[in-house]
Amino acid sequence: MLSEDPSAQLVDVRTMAEWTYVGTPDLSSLGKRALLVELQRFPEGDMNPKFLEQIAKALPNQDAPVLFLCRSGGRSAAAAAMIAARGYTKCFNVAGGFEGDPDATRHRGAVSGWKAADLPWVQS
Repeated sequence: MLSEDPSAQLVDVRTMAEWTYVGTPDLSSLGKRALLVELQRFPEGDMNPKFLEQIAKALPNQDAPVLFLCRSGGRSAAAAAMIAARGYTKCFNVAGGFEGDPDATRHRGAVSGWKAADLPWVQS
């Protein structure tokens, strides 16, 4: 969807710490960048009170596809529902998130998700 629709946008709702230490999707081959907007703030875990405002400002077209991504799919599903309730018509949750489910040794990134699907990503 991101490669086929120029108006489609990926929104990564993880925390700044996750973006910095775990990595972010690399959409440069599509001429795009993921929009990074924390749904919950680190380290407190409280909701970002400006989340809806930040999304509305960055994505004024409520009919463009918006794909939400988090670590494993929980926060991004909540974000997609919140944005859909605000009138956005094409909200999607990226199943498996960026890191996916943990493996047998409780490490993420190899079983499911963006990284396991070998999609492009970068780490700062």
